[in-house]
Amino acid sequence: MPGSARPVVVVGDPVLHTPTVKVTHFDDALARLVDDLFATMYVAEGVGMAATQIGVGLAVFVYDCHDDEDVQHKGHVVNPRVVSTAGPEDRSEEGCLSVPGPYAVLGRPSVVTVRGQDKHGQPLEITGTGFLARCLLHETEHLDGVLYIDHLNKRKRNRVLQGIEPFDWNAPLPDPTGADTT
Repeated sequence: MPGSARPVVVVGDPVLHTPTVKVTHFDDALARLVDDLFATMYVAEGVGMAATQIGVGLAVFVYDCHDDEDVQHKGHVVNPRVVSTAGPEDRSEEGCLSVPGPYAVLGRPSVVTVRGQDKHGQPLEITGTGFLARCLLHETEHLDGVLYIDHLNKRKRNRVLQGIEPFDWNAPLPDPTGADTT
């Protein structure tokens, strides 16, 4: 599998609440970032991963999940924006690799359409239903600095935060100043 798994940033890190920068260079570095996002998502056993979740402030996410007809979809979106939502509200459990631990029930639209670009700069549009719709919206919100727990009331949010269980494999990022972080 190409790409290298990177540590997942967890709630509390400011990068998760900072809106991302639009990608303007569609180059080998962007292709490597997409590969690293996939590698990290698979190691973490997730279904979606936004660049902010590995500490990168660029508008990019990847996904590999099923829709409401149990068809698997895999891809990436650069500079995504939600262009439409529809259908009845789907009230299902939602979780996040950057909030490792308990899930919480959250209402989301059952159909979501996202437009953006691929890693080569070509336009793309994806419409997801069911779980894929939830994933597309969840990952796009990450890039706007919004976590799913930001939609919960204070009591539910605190319950989720109290149950956080960091990944065993998720080593801390090295301090760029060279200071010892252990």
